[in-house]
Amino acid sequence: MKNETISPDQLLSLLMNRDEKGFNYLYRNYSGALYGVIIRIVRYKEEANEVLQDVFVKIWNSIKSFDDKKASLYTWMLNIARNSAIDRLKSKSFQNDLQNQSIPDFVSDGVGLSTEQNHEFNEVGKMVNTLREGYRILINKAYFGGLTQEEIAEELQIPLGTVKTRTRAALLELKEILKEFKFIFLFFLLK
Repeated sequence: MKNETISPDQLLSLLMNRDEKGFNYLYRNYSGALYGVIIRIVRYKEEANEVLQDVFVKIWNSIKSFDDKKASLYTWMLNIARNSAIDRLKSKSFQNDLQNQSIPDFVSDGVGLSTEQNHEFNEVGKMVNTLREGYRILINKAYFGGLTQEEIAEELQIPLGTVKTRTRAALLELKEILKEFKFIFLFFLLK
């Protein structure tokens, strides 16, 4: 199973059945992308590693609550990673640790990510950049900047309801872009 490719549906089935092979595959193939989201928010390797472990525990423990009608498995996991990173960032223990951190432990955007992970983020960034400006700003602030919807509303000085509505619309538009991208990618693979 080490080099085997599993479809998202097969992976979901393995996870729903609490199959350890599914979990191992999940970790091997998705930890880099999830770590990338976490490190961009938390910015400290040690904290990011802890959050990543927490994220996989949350995924394992809450897989039964996954609803494929609301999001893809990957999007659902990204949301768990993002929310966990934001929670860690806002926790009192993190704030206390932050005061005791030495400057060299700080991680810049590119450090700690593999070439493949940086490529994945660049591709996602390109797709986000195809969104109209208002949507692009919201997605960048929420998913790459680690801001909550309340913080975005305050920063942009727009009502929270507007932020929520526009973010949902932006994510739906991004979902369509991703579908189109997958179709084009499969077309070239099969050509």
